[in-house]
Amino acid sequence: MSAGAFIAGKLRFKGKMAVWAIAISFFIIIIAVSVAEGFRREILGSLSQLAGDVQISATSLNLLHEQDPIFSDEPYVQAIDSLYGVEEVVPVIYRYGILKGEQSIQGVLFKGVESSDTTRWGITVPRRLASLMNLNVGDELPAYFIGEKLKARKFRVTGICDVLVDSPDRLVVTAGLRDMQNLARWKENEVSALEVRLSADGRKNVDSQILAWEIANISGMMSLSLRERYSALFDWLGIVDGNVLAILVLMIIVAAFNMMSGLLILLFRSISTIGVLKSLGMSGKQLNALFLRLGARAVATGMLAGNAAALLLCFVQDRTHLLKLDPANYFVSFVPMGVDLPSILVADVLAFAAILLFLLIPLKFISRVDPAQTVRSL
Repeated sequence: MSAGAFIAGKLRFKGKMAVWAIAISFFIIIIAVSVAEGFRREILGSLSQLAGDVQISATSLNLLHEQDPIFSDEPYVQAIDSLYGVEEVVPVIYRYGILKGEQSIQGVLFKGVESSDTTRWGITVPRRLASLMNLNVGDELPAYFIGEKLKARKFRVTGICDVLVDSPDRLVVTAGLRDMQNLARWKENEVSALEVRLSADGRKNVDSQILAWEIANISGMMSLSLRERYSALFDWLGIVDGNVLAILVLMIIVAAFNMMSGLLILLFRSISTIGVLKSLGMSGKQLNALFLRLGARAVATGMLAGNAAALLLCFVQDRTHLLKLDPANYFVSFVPMGVDLPSILVADVLAFAAILLFLLIPLKFISRVDPAQTVRSL
């Protein structure tokens, strides 16, 4: 053990308020990083279930007419299914229609998907639409489809669901794939589009825009990524990431200034010790390393305490959803917590290193200590 390490082990950093400030700063940093990751996971996961990470369709896709279907059993489907990160390729049918309730009518987008529900002409409606039209499970209502000729079908509401994205001009109603094929008089392998859904790891590690280009080359079809279809949501996520960066910088500055004041107090109290060590031949660099070691130990203590408290809160919130949000403003009904250990580790390392760099400023005080005066005053 070096002399500096031995002496550092004997000295004690008494700036408890500075350590508490470090703990609170790291707590806020980890919570901010986790919330940002939680929003990204929840929103992208919900969008993937709603519309797929990449959508494959004909260039002449027309949601009003039964024209130009694509085929769900083409050879390129297997090639796409084998790409890294791809979880499944889902055939769907889209058609614009009009639902007529007892007192209102509403234009909606019907989406036909394969489902375990075998109810013929059953639909699942978003909660917003159910509220607008006063719908309940079991209600029957007619729907009208405009094409070469007007078609009418009577549907039964079999479910009401919460959806992430719904706008006044595009409320998505989920119906059975086979029902929509019968409506369009299409064969079992004829669909409007194929939705490529990624696994959670794939969504994290694969750029959906690059994947869309790759799929377009494989299939020769039009391929659109989530970013192209929901650019506003991605812009909103970018703002969240910017806020996290601002919080990270602010908390580092707060923690650094508290540690600098705590270290300065320790240096003032240790003037005689510094003078004695200098008179015994310890260089300024060695003294800097000694007190920097003390500061690093205090920062590490606060960092571990802040991390532990933040991870505990993330665990509780993830299991209970105690903290609620207004989905009209935040797209989700609770504060999402996504614990991404690599991101947390990167935030910890960056904050720890930045705080230690700030601590080099008060250490310049050591070079001004005159060992002759301090030893004479003992």
